[in-house]
Amino acid sequence: MSTSSVHESSPTSYGVSPAIEGVSLTLSKSDDAAFLRLVAAHLASHPSGILKDKSYLVAVPTTGAGDTSLLICGSDASKVQRAALLMTSKFIGHIKPLPEQDAGTGVWIGHARGLAWNGYDETALWDVLQKCAQELIDPSHPPPGSRGIDEILATERTRLHRLSPRQAFSELRDADLKVPVLLVDIRPVAQRATHGQIPGAMVIERNVLEWRFDPRYLEGRLDIATRYDLRVIVFCQEGYTSSLAAASLQDIGLLNATDTAGGFKAWKEEGLPMELEP
Repeated sequence: MSTSSVHESSPTSYGVSPAIEGVSLTLSKSDDAAFLRLVAAHLASHPSGILKDKSYLVAVPTTGAGDTSLLICGSDASKVQRAALLMTSKFIGHIKPLPEQDAGTGVWIGHARGLAWNGYDETALWDVLQKCAQELIDPSHPPPGSRGIDEILATERTRLHRLSPRQAFSELRDADLKVPVLLVDIRPVAQRATHGQIPGAMVIERNVLEWRFDPRYLEGRLDIATRYDLRVIVFCQEGYTSSLAAASLQDIGLLNATDTAGGFKAWKEEGLPMELEP
């Protein structure tokens, strides 16, 4: 189980008198670490509610202007250390551990700089907790919920009405179609140089495909990518990567996107027009 909660520490936040057991008065951000250690000690000694009699992994960031702090604590010290390691990697350059911490205590506190703990930061924080709260498994076994590439490919292809190379060629020449039809070559330059090209195909390599066709993306999109009904026919060398790419275009709203079965290799074998790089 993973839990993320927020305590806001600022010069104007107050508690009840520190003379009362279990209550802390926090007046400035210099007290963050001490306050967070008190939170961790309370969770360890007085677990209640959803934490009672259960293993837990908790993150508590302080908020407010300027630098903040982050507590990670839990019932399993190894999970706390994994979460701390992943957190510092995910927020590289922004979170550093406080010195002289005992890795076996189940408590880790870091100093955070340049983080507002906004929606994006909170999502990243939850991602770390959820991953590290899982029990370790045999690294040779696939993690629960993961899928092999063959399954992913088969699932994505159920969304596509895939075309043979000849069907794609026919659509490119069909003057009666009411929407623009674009044949897009996503192969890297080395494959194009080795195997040749299709005349008239747009060359847009895979790593920038979505950014060139997303109508929402104003910086760097193609001039024609202002509408969601474009008929984008993607091809790669043999028709595998193109299926994943076409499904990704559908994800951003281009529901007419598809790919060619067999890719450039099948196009060439069909004897359809092609040209070789000079």
